[in-house]
Amino acid sequence: MSNQTVSELKVLTAKSATNYGFDVTDFKMLTHLNPLSIQLNIRHKNPDKKVSIDDCSMLSQHIDEAIQGSSIIDQPFNLEISSEGIGDFLTDEKDFKTFKGFPIEVTYQDLKKIEQQTNGLLLKRTDNQLHINQKGKTQRIPVEDVIQVRLTTPSG
Repeated sequence: MSNQTVSELKVLTAKSATNYGFDVTDFKMLTHLNPLSIQLNIRHKNPDKKVSIDDCSMLSQHIDEAIQGSSIIDQPFNLEISSEGIGDFLTDEKDFKTFKGFPIEVTYQDLKKIEQQTNGLLLKRTDNQLHINQKGKTQRIPVEDVIQVRLTTPSG
């Protein structure tokens, strides 16, 4: 399958999703399968809404019709649409509240601007600091020094 075909399908699926209030967060085309598989992860444009099974079903029907109505591909395919799910990275205030007490790995820069990593249990994030529990002691990391916060398993 040519790169142009894949690009055209990405544009078509993204446009169709946008028309119904969604963003495509991931696009995969598995050409080694028979029939080929087109897999999309979606999320609502409204960040307060969660993707439901009904959303996936409705969007699947519309995107399938858009692909069938185009001349981009002329072979059988399976279309799979799902939610992006919960990511490993905590980014917004809701994530930090939801995963309070969960094990995390924090990547941050120290006073010398050298990248560091540390693990602990998430206590809270304020406007200025990220608080994590490390063996009963609270470590406070300035929010401006935090590069990323990722959920981990208890063993790291």
